[in-house]
Amino acid sequence: MLATLLERGKDLHSNMQEWRRDLHQYPEIAYEEHRTSQKVAAQLRQLGLEVHTGIGETGVVGILKGKQAADRHLALRADMDALKLTELNNFAHASCHHGQMHGCGHDGHTAMLLGAATALARHPEFAGTVYFIFQPAEEGERGALRMLEDGLFKRFPIQEIYGMHNWPGLPAGEFAVHSGPVMAAINGFDISITGKGGHGGMPDQVNDPIIIAAQLINAIQTVISRNLSPVHSGVISLTQIQGGSGAYNVIPETVTLRGAIRTFYKADLELIYTRLRTLVEYTAAAFNAKASIKFLDGATATINHPAQAERCYQVVKNLVGADKAHWNPEPSMGAEDFAYFLLERPGAYIWIGNSNSPQSPALHSPYYDFNDEILPLGAAYWVKLVQSLSPLP
Repeated sequence: MLATLLERGKDLHSNMQEWRRDLHQYPEIAYEEHRTSQKVAAQLRQLGLEVHTGIGETGVVGILKGKQAADRHLALRADMDALKLTELNNFAHASCHHGQMHGCGHDGHTAMLLGAATALARHPEFAGTVYFIFQPAEEGERGALRMLEDGLFKRFPIQEIYGMHNWPGLPAGEFAVHSGPVMAAINGFDISITGKGGHGGMPDQVNDPIIIAAQLINAIQTVISRNLSPVHSGVISLTQIQGGSGAYNVIPETVTLRGAIRTFYKADLELIYTRLRTLVEYTAAAFNAKASIKFLDGATATINHPAQAERCYQVVKNLVGADKAHWNPEPSMGAEDFAYFLLERPGAYIWIGNSNSPQSPALHSPYYDFNDEILPLGAAYWVKLVQSLSPLP
């Protein structure tokens, strides 16, 4: 039934599944999506679209004009890159590249957007111009920002931009739309603690950085609970601790802690930065040691524009029914670099349900695989969105 929203028959669904599984079998990580981008560009050219490659290194943009001329220019975006992750699936289309895997569904996102481009190229009864953006390097490498720096919005007169991500935990056939925050900002940090190393049996003669690190780990947990407003969300996760030489009787000179901060609002991030600097410096000083913290730039928060989010919600409600169109669920503390596009142009980023089965692996799991059954629905959403934004008189 869903396939008929795009075509009479199952040919396009079969094509999307073939594209998706091919991409899954040959994953490519950030800025190495050469085969992927070539496949995407070839398919767009076969449809007769104007195609631009090499944007943001490996990004692709396809341009399709509707039959009705109008000053409407909207962009639909899919991400193409894989994760640095070893796949543990053993089906026929499992990754052929050891240590690289489509564990987040970007293969499905690309296939759905190619499906929408195919359907709209066959039936261009819409007004205005659509830009199909296939973005590299979403997984922590800020490919969206790279495309912007490469002149994406200067080269193409895009007025609005839209994105979509599959979402395990949300039932297949359903959508979620947020009118504001969707995904959190992420910013990493490195903490370096310098004490005085020495003999493990003579602790009075050393200044133990491991003890200082332990105090600091506990203190950092109070930043969110005792400094951030309880009506705001934030996360500080310490994800690495490194210190020592491997010997059981040697207290090291230095210890390094690493982690990440997730927030939705800039003021909250600045507050967390201030508190972390204070805790790091003064906790070390209390033990007659030294410590410093370095903050690393990451992705900013993904925050939808309300008017564009409302349009998306109306589309999905008409597509699947009000009971399967979720408005303003809890945002995720995951991060998404689509945020950079939304800082420059109005738009919205939505979730399409992948599966809520307890057996369905989560995003970034080595057992994850995109649900091919939702390919027609995702492509149908893109088509209906284009038609809703550019109605014929």
